Amino acid sequence: MSARDERAVSILLENAGRYISREAGRGTLITPTRANFSKDRQNATIYVSVYPEAQEGHAIDFLMRHKDLFRNELKKTTRFVRLPYIWFEIDRGERARIAFEEATKDLVIPEAPEEEPA
Repeated sequence: MSARDERAVSILLENAGRYISREAGRGTLITPTRANFSKDRQNATIYVSVYPEAQEGHAIDFLMRHKDLFRNELKKTTRFVRLPYIWFEIDRGERARIAFEEATKDLVIPEAPEEEPA
């Protein structure tokens, strides 16, 4: 990813975080974790994590209803050459990482024996 793409992702995530924190209800924590642009930069997918997990469906419904309002805010606050169409998805990778950490937190790994110099 080029520096320009990384900067665009950073701007997109920062604005998404501000918008979500301002517009979403206080009963659910919605956090944008990462974003991807399509090759032609016409579409952008913002991945979010939701706590509690039982509210994921409601959170995605809320975000998809507000995607055009968020895009309009991006028009006002950013200077993208081509403003992307926005899509929101649950970040399954983040959930897998957390599950892996939980599964391995009590795992004891024995140290390898040191080799003797020849």
